[in-house]
Amino acid sequence: MKLRILYHGNCFDGVSSAAVFSKFYRAKINQTAEISYTPTMHRAGNAFDKEQFDGDENAIVDFKYSADERLTWWFDHHQSAFLKPEDEAHFRADHSGKKFLDVNSKSCAEFIARIAKEKFDFEDESLAELIHWARIIDGALYESPAQCVELRSSALKLMQIIEGEKDERFVEKIIHDLMQKSLDEVIESEAIQAKLKPILEQHWQTVELIKRKAAYARGVVSFDLVGEGIDGYNKFIPYYFYPQTTYNVALTQSKFRTKISVGSNPWSPRPRRHNIAEICERYGGGGHAVVGAVSLAPEDLEKGKVFMREIIEELQFKD
Repeated sequence: MKLRILYHGNCFDGVSSAAVFSKFYRAKINQTAEISYTPTMHRAGNAFDKEQFDGDENAIVDFKYSADERLTWWFDHHQSAFLKPEDEAHFRADHSGKKFLDVNSKSCAEFIARIAKEKFDFEDESLAELIHWARIIDGALYESPAQCVELRSSALKLMQIIEGEKDERFVEKIIHDLMQKSLDEVIESEAIQAKLKPILEQHWQTVELIKRKAAYARGVVSFDLVGEGIDGYNKFIPYYFYPQTTYNVALTQSKFRTKISVGSNPWSPRPRRHNIAEICERYGGGGHAVVGAVSLAPEDLEKGKVFMREIIEELQFKD
């Protein structure tokens, strides 16, 4: 029997969710299941390809809903969980008891663990550390920007690897390791250490690049990384340099998308006035109230620049 898990790619919570769901599934549903993993990324238009649902059972964790009848399990916590109203109607009409949404949960891994305990009588204390850090990382519950940017803990170092890793098989190995080992044990492995050194070097280069490129005006830090070979970056770098800011808006471009990233500073001296998910939804994106993004086709760079300017203007304080 084959289970296919589609998880939010290049995301610590997505990878953690895949590990938590896998362990639950093996313990409570089918202990001999062959589990395969597919990272899923936000992109313009449909988020899924039909051939991705190739399991006897198929699960999506920490990502948008699909009305495909082959979808068996679904867990998400994003406000923008549905691509279109028809998808939400399909979810609301589902009575399988295997599809769940909680937009108030700080992380999807935490949400899966709670549902597994409440509805399936499954709890595994060995996952507690992973769930704890998934909540901190996805909920942006850091003590300070420095805690996240300086990457001193094993969880945050692993986060940096996951966010930048392009090899799906390597990330799949991380998922398997997280089901069996502590975060310290995972990060100390030879394979992870080999990846970590260049990633940390790149991270600090990106820190310096954002420091040079970022501009601050009326409560918003913004920067354009197009042409710099950077698709993802540590989202707390802007607050490391501009603690006075409330919002951050950035533009990046890769082979498969042009992306506008929008975030809010958890430590801002001025409170957030906008729901970021709602703003991003108007441009075809989504996310949470405090963080979101818009993904366009890679060739839509000029459109992305226009959207970026409009979002910055909407977020800037007028007083």
